[in-house]
Amino acid sequence: MAKVAGILGKKIGMTQLYDSKGEVRPATVLQAGPCVVTQHKTSTKDGYVAAQVGLVEFVKEKKLTKAMRGHFAKHDLPPVRFLREVMIEVEGPNEDPTNAVVKVGDRVLVDIFESERFVDVVGTSKGHGFQGVVKRHHFAGGAKSHGSMFQITGSIGSSAFPSRVFKGMRMSGHMGNARITTRNLRILGIEKDDNLLVVEGSVPGPNGGYLIINKAKRPPRERRGFAGAATVDPLKAAKRAAKKG
Repeated sequence: MAKVAGILGKKIGMTQLYDSKGEVRPATVLQAGPCVVTQHKTSTKDGYVAAQVGLVEFVKEKKLTKAMRGHFAKHDLPPVRFLREVMIEVEGPNEDPTNAVVKVGDRVLVDIFESERFVDVVGTSKGHGFQGVVKRHHFAGGAKSHGSMFQITGSIGSSAFPSRVFKGMRMSGHMGNARITTRNLRILGIEKDDNLLVVEGSVPGPNGGYLIINKAKRPPRERRGFAGAATVDPLKAAKRAAKKG
């Protein structure tokens, strides 16, 4: 059986939760869906397998282009503003994803993450325009008195040789408004009725920004601790060996 491995959503905001040990955990609340499958990409027609999904939210039809209106009217779908492609995964180890059946019009809800512990979130970071090196790269700057221009870059090293600026030099420039992927965010809670997903940590972008939420491609291994019965203390082992000798 095949199913969609990702969903679209929005960032609602950040909060904090307390775990069973009483420690505070920073958390981000995400609106995950509801989404609808608007197109099924196949290997025979498109050269790859994927599902095009759209975030279901109110949008005036006149806000869409004529091509998008025809795209939705072809399958009698509601108009959506945010469209992206997500992967299709198969549950069986011997199943072929090229034969996956994902129908146009199928709903994609937050319950696809019920059996997952981590997710990868893709968003667009906040734009800060043109910024200097102090804000962009956290330079310390110079003295803040006696007429010093403490926020300027200063010398960048090049003189008669090599008479150019090396690539990758940290300088002033455009900051933010970039596609950022935050991997392996732990799922703290799922609210099916309100399509909410709570993850631990921060998510790129402002409140209300669009996001792509996928199942973690490389989830981290769970740490089991270092004081288990199978753990060997090398210092104690050396002392025991010395006594026996």
